[in-house]
Amino acid sequence: MPEGRRSGPTRIAVDRMNNQEAGRFKLPPLILHPFSAPEEATVLAQSSRASLILKGYLPSQLVPERELDQHLIRGRFAELRMLFYIGKDLERWMEQCVEVTSARKEFAHLGLGREAFAKLLVEAAPASVHKKLELWGVLDYRALFRRAIGLHCVFGEVPPAECLSAEFLRSYHRHADRWFECWIVSRSLPAVDWDLFPFDLYASGEYALMLEQSWGEQSIG
Repeated sequence: MPEGRRSGPTRIAVDRMNNQEAGRFKLPPLILHPFSAPEEATVLAQSSRASLILKGYLPSQLVPERELDQHLIRGRFAELRMLFYIGKDLERWMEQCVEVTSARKEFAHLGLGREAFAKLLVEAAPASVHKKLELWGVLDYRALFRRAIGLHCVFGEVPPAECLSAEFLRSYHRHADRWFECWIVSRSLPAVDWDLFPFDLYASGEYALMLEQSWGEQSIG
């Protein structure tokens, strides 16, 4: 997916979807890649179980506490990696939204920057987006988006695991929440009726298939 410019699939989607009723402007689709690699699923499951045991919700089965803590830390780092790469998708989408709206004269006075679209994601995403994320198993999409963006406020790339302390990894999500809040409150945000800026959510594979079908129809026509 091209980054930072309106071309290819993004341009096709925006041009097609903006044949719409007056007063509404459909933003580019938000395209998310798989949340975790298959090999990370076991690490995340072990971490979740270790967390429950350490909190006393499951029997320990004589597993040493140190081993449980190691499982927890490995899982926390896997979560951080997952959120960082989700953040890459969100950052790309926010940049595309800034580009397509800044090109429209009627939105120039709003001064819509990346932070405005971050607020849209966290606080005012369309109901259809909520529902789709729930179908994917995401129970708290606001926290997912907030933490993914928060990590990008600090890290340019995924930091090596050995550069992060165990203490940080145990509560990295709280830090990511605060980083997002610090970033968003330091910006001047315009008052926007976000109902006028709908957008759709797709998995990357789903969107690629949709584009292939569209191109096939165009070549036949």
